[in-house]
Amino acid sequence: MKMKTAQICTKLWAIIPAAGSGRRFSQTELKQYQNILDQTVLEHSVARLNQLPLAGYVLAISPEDQLAQKLPLAFPDKAHFCSGGAERVDSVFNALKYLEAFAADDDYVLVHDAARPCILLKSLQDLVEKAQQHNSSAILATPVRDTLKRVVDQNQIETTVSREALWQAQTPQIAKFSVLKAAIEHALAAGINITDEASALEFSQQPVIVVHGRSDNIKITYPEDLQLAELILTAQQLAN
Repeated sequence: MKMKTAQICTKLWAIIPAAGSGRRFSQTELKQYQNILDQTVLEHSVARLNQLPLAGYVLAISPEDQLAQKLPLAFPDKAHFCSGGAERVDSVFNALKYLEAFAADDDYVLVHDAARPCILLKSLQDLVEKAQQHNSSAILATPVRDTLKRVVDQNQIETTVSREALWQAQTPQIAKFSVLKAAIEHALAAGINITDEASALEFSQQPVIVVHGRSDNIKITYPEDLQLAELILTAQQLAN
């Protein structure tokens, strides 16, 4: 499937925060460097993003990271590296500050989790096109399917939470460079808990639209997710 490049009138950049420790995955191993189908998770994620005509991509990595810059990443001439921060938002903000030397205010920036290797080109295209059509920030998300319970002390169920109008956020999340940088700067200064880019944009009262994603765009969080990601990637390869 070819990207509809005619609709892209500004540059596209990508940011991949990859400095986190991933403590839910392992105390000693980084999930982005686990191998699936002869490539690291990070290589898969970077390659998927580069199906779009990116102007460049920035990996925000730990200063102690000795591996990222040695990987055979897709389109190495477009790869940039900067130091990540203590939290995901700090890594994204550092990458945005790094991009100041390259990106224009109206350029679009996609922020994508390093541990989401199964994102499909169609979803990436839909996200970019919807953001441009609506002149708005946007995120991929899926409607919540399961029954939700609010749990209190000692794992007791307090109530069932209505899932109507609830969506599960994914990445990439997209915004114009200047809008995203200002929103994160504002939220950080206010001490807001920023769990994703949309939460910073929401705090700054910037409109964010939801673009229907796919349930196979999983984030590797626990060790067992590696097996699921391998199954998904294999199925996607067979479908092409």
